[in-house]
Amino acid sequence: MQIVVDLNRCQGYAQCVFLAPQVFELHGEEALMFRPSVPDHQHERVRRAAAACPVQAILVGEPAGLGAS
Repeated sequence: MQIVVDLNRCQGYAQCVFLAPQVFELHGEEALMFRPSVPDHQHERVRRAAAACPVQAILVGEPAGLGAS
């Protein structure tokens, strides 16, 4: 699983940080840092974090090329 965060849309509500602290981290009051490649054991937490984002700034997907033949 990979994630992309639209940092122009992100307002720093930090719901993602509370739900998936191993993937999302807030630096200062508004600077969001995140791991683009999500470890397997964090997938469900990241899905919940994306759903909880008030401005829907988190996009969740699979890495490109997965399943391609």
